[in-house]
Amino acid sequence: MYRSVLLSHRLPDDLVYDILTRLPVKSLIRFRCVSRSWYCTITDSDFITKHLDRANLLSKSNSNNGCLLCNPYRNGQYSSSDYLCTFVCNTDRTLTEISRFEFPSYDECLVGFSNGIICLANYADESSHILYLWNPSIRKFKRLLATPLIGPFDNAAFGFGYHSQNNDYKILRFVFFRTYCGVKFPPAEAEIYTLSTDSWRRVVISVESFCGTGPNESVDFIESSLCLFFNGALHSIAYSQDHNFILSFDVNDERFRKILLPPNYLNGVSVYTQYLAVFKGSLALIVFGESVAESSNICHIWVMKEYGVVESWTKRSVPMGEVGCFFGCTINGELLIEKYGDTQTQSFAFDPESLNAEILRIPEPACMIYTANFVESLVLLDGLNISSQSEK
Repeated sequence: MYRSVLLSHRLPDDLVYDILTRLPVKSLIRFRCVSRSWYCTITDSDFITKHLDRANLLSKSNSNNGCLLCNPYRNGQYSSSDYLCTFVCNTDRTLTEISRFEFPSYDECLVGFSNGIICLANYADESSHILYLWNPSIRKFKRLLATPLIGPFDNAAFGFGYHSQNNDYKILRFVFFRTYCGVKFPPAEAEIYTLSTDSWRRVVISVESFCGTGPNESVDFIESSLCLFFNGALHSIAYSQDHNFILSFDVNDERFRKILLPPNYLNGVSVYTQYLAVFKGSLALIVFGESVAESSNICHIWVMKEYGVVESWTKRSVPMGEVGCFFGCTINGELLIEKYGDTQTQSFAFDPESLNAEILRIPEPACMIYTANFVESLVLLDGLNISSQSEK
């Protein structure tokens, strides 16, 4: 009789499934132990995708202004710490630390973040072929081995993106060679890692214009060690012979395309550094340098209003003290920068409209990335060759 009452009050399976998709990751990890059927449900790839979709919808409805993922320096040392801090950017411009996770390895740098997955890389020559895909929420990671650098003048650059058409993840790794003593080295090469196949492939960098016209060309050098993921593609500033341009790699069709930089954007400025960023939903070029006419530090913010259309570049110039590092732009268009002081460096959120600079009260970052939509997910829970941090 008692058993019959329990069965009559049992929730339908589809309702249980729907409830589970709404639960936080931490609870779902525990609930795998409830029963075999729940374990199979929670670790199923379709469930993981459904849970992620709900998490993304919830994240977009939140009232915060995104999150900072920060790897601080060790106290008193010029080396990164072994943990990741996550800070929510509140609407009142304050920051709240919501989590702190231990890295799966040491001296790693943040390459990118997508759907709860963080890509990590080491820029030391002897370790630059070792990368990680890491889901800190479930304490799972995947160690990846690319082709090791072999020459003394080899360099590597990385990008991490989400393949929306196939619900997959890809890493793009450039290997390029600096010119030394007038000796010309071969063109840059590229490797692509795909999570679903758990494999690397070498690809030829044959660049076509964004509109598909003009001759294809090779790439000699990549300026930044990180690629910007935007509009389904990874972007970097590339050099070919005597000119530079934005090199985009579409993670869906795996084609390299050329996007022209603003015409004569270097006129009148002695450039210190330049970065690609997403500024209020558009591709942007942030140039820090010294105004030749006024001999003062300045920042040029070039925004491409229509993606891929060179005529749509617009410029805003703002006075700016010497910048040590640039970490990106918030969803509101604030520049996340680091300045050198007399005794210490300080991180700021700089508003180019009001010219106000808000101090970011966080530990000094060895590396930091900003994400407008931070979510925790179950991605990597169902994969092969996945390691657990508890096994270390």
